[in-house]
Amino acid sequence: MKRAQVSVVVFAVLIGAGALRAEPLTKVFINGRPTPVSFNDGDSFRPHAGPYKGSQSRLAGYNTLESFGPVHSWGTWTEKEMWVNAKLATKHAQHGVWHCETDGKKDGYGRLLMNCKDLAKSLIENGYAMAMTIDEKAADSELVEAQSAAIGAQRGMWAHGVPSYVLTSLHATSEGGGKDGKTYNRLVSTIDGHSEKWSHNEDYAECRKVCRERKQLAAAALPIVSARLKAIEGADALRDIDITRLTDEYLSFGGATSAGALRPQLDAVFKALDAEKALTTTTTPDSCQIYVDFRRRFGGDRAMCLR
Repeated sequence: MKRAQVSVVVFAVLIGAGALRAEPLTKVFINGRPTPVSFNDGDSFRPHAGPYKGSQSRLAGYNTLESFGPVHSWGTWTEKEMWVNAKLATKHAQHGVWHCETDGKKDGYGRLLMNCKDLAKSLIENGYAMAMTIDEKAADSELVEAQSAAIGAQRGMWAHGVPSYVLTSLHATSEGGGKDGKTYNRLVSTIDGHSEKWSHNEDYAECRKVCRERKQLAAAALPIVSARLKAIEGADALRDIDITRLTDEYLSFGGATSAGALRPQLDAVFKALDAEKALTTTTTPDSCQIYVDFRRRFGGDRAMCLR
C-alpha cells in the first residue's frame, strides 16, 4: 500500500476513534435489560438498543446543571466553574453501571421518562445534582437526605454557597409559554426539591443574566416575626428551617412552601404580619442563570456567551 493510502487509512481510523470517544456508551439496565446508552448530560441519555432504542430520555427525580455552556452561578462560583460541575456530572454518569425503570410515559418535551434511583443518589451525594420534582411535592426523601449530607459536607456544587432556590430553567416570552400560554422560569428548593414557577412577561435578550432575588428579613423585623411564628402550635418542627427563608417564600410564592403541614398556620401569621407592614426586607441575589434560546445553544451559530 502506498504511503498516501496508508495516511488516509490511519486518518480514517483516528477519526472513527475520535467519534467513539465523543459518545462513550454506558451500561444501563432498563427494566432489567442491559442496554448501551449515551449520556447527553448527567440527567438525560439515549438508548442504543432494546425497545426504547433512539428515544431521548429524561431521568426523573433529580436535576444536573446545564452543560451547554457557562450559564449558572450563585455564591462565589463563576459561570465557568459551575460549567465544570455540569461536565463532571456527565462524566460521573458515563463511568458507572446503573438501573432504570420506565413505563413508557413522556415529559412535556416528548422525552421518555426514566427513574434511575441509584444514579440519582450517586450524583446527588457527590454534589453533582440536586433532588427535584416538577411541582409543589417534595422530592424522594432518600434523595433529599443525600442532598442534605452533600450540602453539609460542601461537596460539588454546594462548595461555595447554597441558594434557597436554584434557577434551573429560563424562558423568554418569545418562546411561546407553556401549555397555559404563560411564561415562567423554574426554581427548585434546596431544602426538599419541590419546584416553584416564577411567572413573568419578559422577552429576555440573548446572554442576559437573570437572577432570582431572595427577600432578606430586616434585622429589626426578625425578632418580631420569630416570636409570632414560635407561638404556633407545633412550631418546633420548623427549627431547621430559616425564618428568613419562610418569609421569602411567602412574599415570593404566596406561601411558606418549605413549612410542610404547618404551612396554613404560617401563611395566616405571615398574612397578618404583612398587613401590619412588619415584613420589612432587603433583596440579595439567590441564584442566577444566563439566558440563551434553546435554538442557539449548539452548533456553529451558538450564542457568543457560550463560545
